[in-house]
Amino acid sequence: MVKLGGSTLGDHDTAIEDIVELQRQGKSLVVVHGGGKLITEWLARQGIASTFIQGERVTDQPTLEVVTAVLAGLVNKEIVAAINNRGGQAVGISGVDGALIEGRIENKEKGYVGTVTGVNTIFLEILLKSGFIPVVATVGLNSSDRAAQAPPILNFNADVVAGEIAAVTAAERLIFLTDVAGISDHSGKLLPQLSSREAEALIASGVASGGMIPKIKACLRALSNTATTCIIDGRQAHALLREIEGKGDGTIITNPKTPGRK
Repeated sequence: MVKLGGSTLGDHDTAIEDIVELQRQGKSLVVVHGGGKLITEWLARQGIASTFIQGERVTDQPTLEVVTAVLAGLVNKEIVAAINNRGGQAVGISGVDGALIEGRIENKEKGYVGTVTGVNTIFLEILLKSGFIPVVATVGLNSSDRAAQAPPILNFNADVVAGEIAAVTAAERLIFLTDVAGISDHSGKLLPQLSSREAEALIASGVASGGMIPKIKACLRALSNTATTCIIDGRQAHALLREIEGKGDGTIITNPKTPGRK
């Protein structure tokens, strides 16, 4: 399981190249992607300000429309095109397709942001068995009572979705490709390895903040059924391949039942 941060994708990025190489090696991959930077740009074009609470975008109806169009449209198809153009086999989907991601609104302060209540993996399994890489945009179904004209589609945090899918599918690894070196302590020093308890403490103390909070929480969720979780710098050349080969940098989060890097 690979989570691509939208800010790590660019002209010099090697993540797509690495994904294609891993597929050639026979590895089954699910790619979940963000697109926050581009969404913010498109919202600004519409004169819509972006607001975040604990690293999650506050989503009203106009924001939801832009998120759906940009995330499930432009960003998703550009990633799929890049994989296919490099010789890989990928199919772009969203959490709406096959009812992959279902959720409900729990925090009205965040607007139409979904809390995941169900992950239906049948569509993913069909694609994987057919030799395709599912590339997942994280808008999904509003499965709760849609009172007061609430929309049928919700915006889900991509980090959260990656953790949920990794946990439900018992993925061997969950790798976050980000635009930072990993998780740092209060002085800014990189922490190469953390236990789940230490990671929780970083959130509780406020050392981990903003967009790092949902990433850490996703790693902790995935550790319920996933062997390894890590947060690495996707801007570094071939960071994904290096991590798979056991040569990665960044931060690995483990529980007592899982080993760290060898």
